[in-house]
Amino acid sequence: MRNLFRFGLVALAALSFFSCGSKTSEIKIGSINPVTGEAATFGTSTKNGATLAAEEWNKAGGVLGKQIKLVYADDKGDPAEGATVFTKLIQEVKVVAIVGGITSRVALAGAPIAQAAKVPMLSPTATNEKVTEAGDYIFRSCFIDSFQGRVAAKYAIEGFKAKTAAIIFDIGNDYSKGLAENFTATFTALGGKVVTTEAHPTAAVDFKAQLTKIIRAKPDVVYIPDFYNDVALIARQIRELGYKGNLVGCDGWDSPELAKIAGAAIEGGVFTNHYSKDDTRPVVQEFVAKYKARFNAEPDALGVLAYDGMNIMLDSIKRAGSTDGQAIRDALAATKLDTVTGTITYDEKRNPVKSAVIVEMKGGAQVYRTTVNP
Repeated sequence: MRNLFRFGLVALAALSFFSCGSKTSEIKIGSINPVTGEAATFGTSTKNGATLAAEEWNKAGGVLGKQIKLVYADDKGDPAEGATVFTKLIQEVKVVAIVGGITSRVALAGAPIAQAAKVPMLSPTATNEKVTEAGDYIFRSCFIDSFQGRVAAKYAIEGFKAKTAAIIFDIGNDYSKGLAENFTATFTALGGKVVTTEAHPTAAVDFKAQLTKIIRAKPDVVYIPDFYNDVALIARQIRELGYKGNLVGCDGWDSPELAKIAGAAIEGGVFTNHYSKDDTRPVVQEFVAKYKARFNAEPDALGVLAYDGMNIMLDSIKRAGSTDGQAIRDALAATKLDTVTGTITYDEKRNPVKSAVIVEMKGGAQVYRTTVNP
C-alpha cells in the first residue's frame, strides 16, 4: 500500500512537471513604443492603445483559449535601440508577433529583423512607404506617406488657395524626408510651385537660418512634416520672424504638447491625421469614452492606431487558429476588419486602404475639418 501510495505521488509529480513544462497559457506579443525620448508622447499613447485592446480580448477569454501577454519595450525613438529591442523580443522572449515600432526610422530598423525571423510585425503608425518593403511579414495599420503628402498638398491648394509653398523638414528623419518629397510631387503636379525646401538637423532648436530663407521666398503656405516638438519651435520662430501665412503639417503634429509649446503661433495650422475625436460615428465615440475611462486622457490618433493595430493582430491570430508565424502572416494579408479608423483591408504591399482627416488647431485644441478618401 505504501509503495502504491509512493508511486502515486511520483506519478502525480511527473504529471505536474510535464503539464507545467508544456503548458502555454499565454500568447506573448511584443509591444514596442518610444516611451522616452523626443517621441515620448507618441509612445505613451500607442502603449495605452495596445494595452486597452489586449485587456478587452483577455476579458472576453483571450485568443485560442489563452491570455494575451504584452511584452513592452522602449525603443527611445532611436533606430539602434529599436534594432536591439526587436532582436531581444524575438530571440530571448520568443514573442509570436510584434506591434511596433512607432516611428518610421525605428520601424525601418526593426522590420528586416522581424522579416528574417519570420515573426509577423505590424506598425501602427510608421507611415514611410519603405517599411513594408522589408518583406511579406511586415504590415501596418496607418496610411502611408505618399497618400498623406498628397492630401496635404491638395488641401493647401484647394483649402488655402495656395499657389506657392515652402518646406522645412528633418534631414535625419526618413518620415520627414518622405513626406516632403510626396508633398512636393503633388503640389507641383497640381500647378503649384515649391519656392524653397530647407532641411534642418535632427534635434535642432534654432531654425531661424532656414526660416529666414523661407520668409524671403514669400510662400503662401509652409509645409512642416515633422514631430510636434520641432513643429512647435518652428511655428514660434517663424511667427517671431513675421510670417503671416498658413502652416500645414502631418500626423506628427498630433500631440497635446504641440499647443502647450507653440501657443498662439500654431493657431490656424492644419494637419493630416488618421482620425478625429469629433467624428460622430458611434465606434469612434465609444472608443473615446473607453480610453478616457481607462487612462484619464483623450486618445490621439497614435492611441487609436495602436488599438486598431493590436486588434488586427489578435483577430488574425484567432483566424489563423495558430501562433505559427506563416499562418498569422497569411491571416493578416486576408484581413477585412471594421476598426475605429475605418474598414481595414490590405493591398499587395500590405498597406491599408483607408481615409484621412484634416484637423485644424483652433483655440489651443484640435478641430475636425473634413475627411479625405483614398
